[in-house]
Amino acid sequence: MTANYSMLLEAARRGVAAAAVAILRIYATPFEVRRKADQSPVTLADEEAERLIIAALEQAAPDIPVIAEEQVAASGLPATLASRYWLVDPLDGTRGFVDHSDDFSINVGLIENGWPVLGVIGVPMQHLIYAAAGPGTATRQRNGGTPEKIAARLPPTKPVVLSSRLHGASRRVDAYLETVPGAVRRQMGSAFKFCLIAEGSADHYPRYGETCEWDTAAGQAIVEAAGGSVHTLEGTRLGYGKPGYRNPAFIARGRT
Repeated sequence: MTANYSMLLEAARRGVAAAAVAILRIYATPFEVRRKADQSPVTLADEEAERLIIAALEQAAPDIPVIAEEQVAASGLPATLASRYWLVDPLDGTRGFVDHSDDFSINVGLIENGWPVLGVIGVPMQHLIYAAAGPGTATRQRNGGTPEKIAARLPPTKPVVLSSRLHGASRRVDAYLETVPGAVRRQMGSAFKFCLIAEGSADHYPRYGETCEWDTAAGQAIVEAAGGSVHTLEGTRLGYGKPGYRNPAFIARGRT
């Protein structure tokens, strides 16, 4: 890992750790739920987490622009595409947060020339932070302890196939399950699914519903660093800077 990536990774990790504290504090209160223009929910936790993350990133690297979900909802997408930029989802799985499920996450990814090169994902309810910046660098950190190396696994006899709890597109996922002998299905929310593939706890994550690039950038960086892959249905690596920052359907996998 270059010194530059090391510094940026630590800045992202600090922002995610601060955001996790704020999110858990708000989670324990009777918070208000509002609706954005697209009718998706937003809370003080989304906004406070985003503020803390942006502050940490801008302090470390003021020259790298930040594209963050709530900022985009308020002000729109940037007019031009930089060659290097952050993608931030301060609270991925807000619906799960509102429903008091435990698998919401915090996503911070760095894009360079259309590809994810660095990612940090926090899972506040599990007190976990996953991070990576290049092949072989994927780690998992629990309760602020020492980060430990993680790696994706080769498929076991009963591969675990993850699907979204709220956006399962069940018929297509059912069809995908039929192509994986011995598959065991597990439903859950947020980018935590990428982390389970990266740490070798799961094997496939087919996603057919709509996602934005800030939903996937951090997770893809971590999965790829751990030896896995994230490809479109056509078999090409998922890239970034697409129109509207929208992703096509994709499949994340462990080692093959």
